[in-house]
Amino acid sequence: MLRVRKAADRGRTRLPWLDSRHTFSFADYHDPACVHFGPLRVVNDDRVSAGRGFDTHPHRDMEILSYVVEGALAHADSMGNGSTIVPGEVQRMSAGTGVTHSERNASDVEPVHFLQIWILPERPGGEPGYEQRAFAPAARHNALCLVASRDGREGSLTVRQDVAIWSTTLDAGAEVAVPLAHGRRAWVQVVRGAIDVNDVVAETGDGVAVAGEHDLTLKGREPAEVLVFDLP
Repeated sequence: MLRVRKAADRGRTRLPWLDSRHTFSFADYHDPACVHFGPLRVVNDDRVSAGRGFDTHPHRDMEILSYVVEGALAHADSMGNGSTIVPGEVQRMSAGTGVTHSERNASDVEPVHFLQIWILPERPGGEPGYEQRAFAPAARHNALCLVASRDGREGSLTVRQDVAIWSTTLDAGAEVAVPLAHGRRAWVQVVRGAIDVNDVVAETGDGVAVAGEHDLTLKGREPAEVLVFDLP
């Protein structure tokens, strides 16, 4: 089964400084048919104006990843971390028993475009944690690059859930096969461009829910950037 969640069907929060599209129910947007997909709880596609951002706010019991598409995102948290995230880097913050953080556009001139991803942890609690890592463009070009996993294998970030997250950039006509084990499901999020997911077309902002498929292939219809979530 492959089911497309079209970009145009997502929820939206529009503020003078923020344009955010919600793949799943979030904040004031609630769609009872699209609350989560397994432990994948939030995929927000955020664009933040120059010099603006999310002021300090709390989280707990959530694995939070930030994936920057364009621009630079400044992060600060109650664990003492302060950093700037740019394209090619992924940040993971485990909220655990509780943490506060802020996310702001690091530029006073250019907007920042990033995906914020929330994953439900296997169990509540635990000490808050933080990681940030850069992944070489060559490792993602027409190939699957593991950016997060439960055991941190292959140099990926660690998340407190039985998931694997891959990133890829595909040329038109290029293909990658996704190793999806029996009983697993996947979510394919098109960051930009257009691809075929088996025989289903998915374009910028679309998500594809995958269940009961033994063979999963992504093919670029045009140059594309894609995230793939392997989920229980």
